[in-house]
Amino acid sequence: MANAATIKNLSINFGDFQAVKGVDIDIKEGKIYGLLGPNGAGKTTIIRAMSTLIEPSAGTVEIFGKDVSKEPEEVRKMIGLAGQYAAVDEALTGMQNLEMVGRLYHLPRALVKKRATETLERLSLMDAANRRVKTYSGGMRRRLDLGASLIGHAKLMLLDEPTTGLDPRTRNEMWSLIREIIKEGSTILLTTQYLEEADALADTIGIIDRGQKVAEGTATQLKNKLGNNVIRFGADADRETIIKLVPGADYDELTQTWKVTTGKNGAKELVELANAFVKNHIPVNELGIHRPSLDDVFLSLTGHTAEDQVAVPKKKGRK
Repeated sequence: MANAATIKNLSINFGDFQAVKGVDIDIKEGKIYGLLGPNGAGKTTIIRAMSTLIEPSAGTVEIFGKDVSKEPEEVRKMIGLAGQYAAVDEALTGMQNLEMVGRLYHLPRALVKKRATETLERLSLMDAANRRVKTYSGGMRRRLDLGASLIGHAKLMLLDEPTTGLDPRTRNEMWSLIREIIKEGSTILLTTQYLEEADALADTIGIIDRGQKVAEGTATQLKNKLGNNVIRFGADADRETIIKLVPGADYDELTQTWKVTTGKNGAKELVELANAFVKNHIPVNELGIHRPSLDDVFLSLTGHTAEDQVAVPKKKGRK
C-alpha cells in the first residue's frame, strides 16, 4: 500500500527549543493515522509542517511524493486542514463560509455552490445555511470548519484535535463523519489527546511525547506490549489472608481493589481464583479481567497521562 504522507527524521526548532525531535511517520493511503499525545507534545507542530505553514528545521515531509518545502503549492492542492479551533468567519453565513473556501481552491463558481450545498447537507447544517456563524453553537462551528476542509475534496485530511471541547453526542457525530470521509477514499491524520478516540478510529497509532515518537502500532499491538491481562477483585478479608491466598496480589489504594497479573490463560486463572474465594468463605464484591488500555500504554511509556500538559521551556528573557 502506497504512502499518502512520508515523514523522515523531522525536527522543528523554535530558537533554542526543539519542539519536534527526529520523528518518522508513514501514513498509508485510505487509512486513519492517529497521532496521540498531550498538549505541548508536538502534534500541532507536525501538522503545521505538513500543511506548509512552517519549514522543517531538519528532515523531510512528503505528501503523495511532493516535498512540502520544495513544492508547497502542489501540496496545498492535495490537503485539507481543520485546526483545534473553528477557523470560520462569524460575520458570514455557513454557506458563505464554504463558498469562500471553494473560491480559494479556485473551483468554478457553479461547482463551488454545488459542493457547499452538498457539504452543508452532509453536516446536517442545511437548515442553518443562511444564518450567520456567530449564531452557531460550538459543535456547529466545528462541523462547519470540518466542512471547509472537505470542499476541495482533499486527498489527505489533517484534523488537529477536531473534537476537543465537544459534548459526547457531537463528538460521536464527528466520529461518524470521519469514518464517512475514509469510506470515500480520503486519508486522514488525526491528532488527539483522547485515547478512546484514537482507539475507536485509528488504523495505526503513533504516540508522541515531548517532541519524540515513543511508540507506534495498532491499538491491539500497543496494548499487547504491556503483556498479560490483570485480574481485579474486591474482597472482604484482611490483607494477610489475601496475600496468602493470592501470591503476587497488589492492593491499589486509588481504586481500593486488588490486582494480580495473569498468565496466558487468564480465564482459567479467574475461575480458579473465584473457586478459591468460595472455598475459603471470602466474600467478593468485584471480580473480573482487566485488559490493558491505551491509558495504561501511555502511562507506561511516558510516565504521565495523555491529559497532562507538557511543560514548554520559556524563552530566555521571559519572566
